[in-house]
Amino acid sequence: MMKGDDIPHDIVGGPAPHIPVMLNEVLDVLEPASGKVIIDGTFGAGGYTKAILEAQAHVIAIDRDPNAIRDGQVLVDQAQGRLDLESGEFSELDQIAERVGHPAVDGVVLDIGVSSMQLDEAERGFSFQQDGPLDMRMAQDGVSAADVVNNAAQNDLTRIIGILGEEKKASVVSRAIVRAREAVPFSTTLQLAKVIEKVLPRKAKDRIHPATRTFQALRIYVNQELQQLANALFAAERILKAGGKLVVVTFHSLEDRIVKLFFKDRFGGDQGSRHLPAVNHKHATFAATGKNLIKATQGEADVNPRARSAKLRWAERTADAAHPADFSIFGFPNLAPLAGFEAGGRA
Repeated sequence: MMKGDDIPHDIVGGPAPHIPVMLNEVLDVLEPASGKVIIDGTFGAGGYTKAILEAQAHVIAIDRDPNAIRDGQVLVDQAQGRLDLESGEFSELDQIAERVGHPAVDGVVLDIGVSSMQLDEAERGFSFQQDGPLDMRMAQDGVSAADVVNNAAQNDLTRIIGILGEEKKASVVSRAIVRAREAVPFSTTLQLAKVIEKVLPRKAKDRIHPATRTFQALRIYVNQELQQLANALFAAERILKAGGKLVVVTFHSLEDRIVKLFFKDRFGGDQGSRHLPAVNHKHATFAATGKNLIKATQGEADVNPRARSAKLRWAERTADAAHPADFSIFGFPNLAPLAGFEAGGRA
């Protein structure tokens, strides 16, 4: 799995081409066709959606970024009734699909993480390659990255950066942030990047910018991406038909671990310690009917740098009833509540 040291520079720090990652593999698993209904829970620039529409399937596409919804209207017009483009969070994909008249679907695909369009737009504050407001909010609403770095206690920042960014020197970074904000509150991406670079000077052998992991951590935290992903997996379980496919493309270890743990739990079997008698037998809501872990090819990575760390996990829905949503299977870290860091108040 991808650790912090393996995060490509362009995933967090700079623009990447608008190319859907592992498109052929996604289509091979989903097998879109006329009469099928597929949910694209992370519409973005519409790469997966366009390809699924070309296979004559109906698509329910979801994105919480207003810009993605706005820019996707052209595709809605072209699809002639076969595309429902919905503003919302993919954690509620089952509710959204039911709302547009599809209480059961044949496939769900999720491409997790920040989109290349968001990185390209300096005013969104995701990238430190161009100066812009320290924002990072995918939905363009709620607590921003600036709110967090200006208002979070140092120990909370250390945990956020260390756990979500896998930054080994998180305490050094958080201490520098707290010291700097006392003089001038943070408001821009380059302002934060320069403070980090000062305490973590870049070495010639470094593959990524010193601020990469901190920016990743703030983005994941501000958008509650891990919780969103977990809820989306539970939602997909609820709405997929028997034989339907759940396909998830991830780009770093935190995301991949959640998907891996979800499928491990949903493949069923005896639950409990291997050293003790089984406490109960859990029915399988998903089945692995083939190779359910696929990595991007070197050829794709050469063309699309964003694909270098990509992993695709998938499984097929069984006919058994969905299990209740149980977040304990993921072992999420106990981080400070995001709502405590609104502008103007220090946690």
